[in-house]
Amino acid sequence: MVDEMEYPALWYGLWFVISFCGVMTWYLRNFTQRVQLTRFIALLGVVSMISMVLWTFIEF
Repeated sequence: MVDEMEYPALWYGLWFVISFCGVMTWYLRNFTQRVQLTRFIALLGVVSMISMVLWTFIEF
């Protein structure tokens, strides 16, 4: 039997931020000319993903 892990709500919130940043980066890159905003959203997504990976490996 597999044990189920309980993750905090903030962990799932971080998943939402990562998903949102991925979709927004794609949209901004393909349908707008806003280069600075695209870079900012992409960087936010990368930082969120790195923190998610580190948090998961350290805590769980």
